[in-house]
Amino acid sequence: MRAPFTREAADVRRQALVVAAEAVLAREGVAGTSVRAICAEAGVSAGLLRHYFEGVDELIAAAYEAVDQRIDAALETAVTGAGKDPRVRLSAYLAASFAPPVLDPDLLAAWIGFWGLVKTKPRIAAIHAASYAAYRARLETLLADCGARERRLAAIALTAMVDGLWLELCLDPSAFAPADAIRALETAANAWTT
Repeated sequence: MRAPFTREAADVRRQALVVAAEAVLAREGVAGTSVRAICAEAGVSAGLLRHYFEGVDELIAAAYEAVDQRIDAALETAVTGAGKDPRVRLSAYLAASFAPPVLDPDLLAAWIGFWGLVKTKPRIAAIHAASYAAYRARLETLLADCGARERRLAAIALTAMVDGLWLELCLDPSAFAPADAIRALETAANAWTT
């Protein structure tokens, strides 16, 4: 007896396309990310992609937003779990970039794809600008709670350090340990907060 046909909920199919877009971008890079490749990854027809998104650019933008939300949630979970001490909360925020789910070579591959589109796709550029502004604003707040001087400059510097260390660690995990990255960040944070 054949199982009755069931239709997946619209949000489940839409999310499957977002996940597929991230996976294809990570595996194939920007040049290999197409409607056909994404739909094959998701196991759906190209028509379904166009039903939920205006095109591949809108889908990639949705994937970038989804990745940004996952990272933001991981960072926020770290801060929330750190308790009330402002310096411990700052440390937790910085260290969370060097632990799963943020420290992930597959995430790096997708992130490089997103970064590569920032200069050519206005929607991706807007998402990038908003996500980095939110990251820096959260970092500024955490620094302010610690009594940091020049919070804006400190947030810019620490954000750049996190990005550079994260990128290098994802590219070559044998170069240094996550604990080394965290120690370097703590040294810099101490210079701004003491």
